[in-house]
Amino acid sequence: MVRVPEQDDERESRRATFDRVAEQYDAARPTYPDALLDDLVELARIPAGGRILEIGPGTGKASVALAERGFDLVGVELGDELAAVARRRLGSFPAARIVVADFEQWEPELAEFDAIVAFTSFHWIAPELRYTKTARLLRPGGALAVVDPEHVLLPGADRELWAGVEAIINDVVPHPDSGPPPAPEDVGDLREEIEASGLFDEVIVRRHLWSVDYTADEYVALLGTYSLMLLPPERERQEITSRVHALIAEHGGLFTQTNLGVLNVAEVSRSSQSRPITGNERLTDRVSRRQSR
Repeated sequence: MVRVPEQDDERESRRATFDRVAEQYDAARPTYPDALLDDLVELARIPAGGRILEIGPGTGKASVALAERGFDLVGVELGDELAAVARRRLGSFPAARIVVADFEQWEPELAEFDAIVAFTSFHWIAPELRYTKTARLLRPGGALAVVDPEHVLLPGADRELWAGVEAIINDVVPHPDSGPPPAPEDVGDLREEIEASGLFDEVIVRRHLWSVDYTADEYVALLGTYSLMLLPPERERQEITSRVHALIAEHGGLFTQTNLGVLNVAEVSRSSQSRPITGNERLTDRVSRRQSR
């Protein structure tokens, strides 16, 4: 339903849209399963009380779960309104803080993080910086953990309803990658991309499935938090939401969305930290063009 922006200007414009709907984003977007967070902590070998840098925490959907596990968390968030919601949710965790900044330009007073994590945000970072900068900010032996969610269709899913929703969106706001979600086994991971950077050692991948049932009201609210839905004029957005709402009502009033969270974890290579890494080391040609959110 949503594609990764390939051009810098498109990426810049779309990644800034979420701040306009911060409260709606927090209410509508799903949380991550505990099992996924547990796998991340285990595979990244984050020590008790370890220092974590989170790229693009949004409203803190994953940040709270990490703070509850006792980690020292710094989240670098582009949007003021999103950061405000995240700070409110993290208010009872003194070891967690949110910085309003563009990760691409931001520099910490102290680097050497035990882990750098990104949930539904890594694809918004410039391709030439995704791996060079994260490798530079990790301590020796530190890990990068990227959760790349995808909507998928399981056997028995209501394909007619999914196809109807896609048809409505494509009718009002045409986009080249319209179509129903893939099957879980057809969703790739970041292993090849991370390995191509030459900055990280063995990549470990784990996959987690979870489903959420939405009423018509809840699903159109969720739709309203996706970047491609935030770009069109208000009239077009209203047409999409009203038609999708009516379609879900016709199909019994519930819409089930299954999420596949692809967890990619890799330890930074010690050899990569023995030489200077600059923002001019471009990985653009090696970054795959994937369906993502």
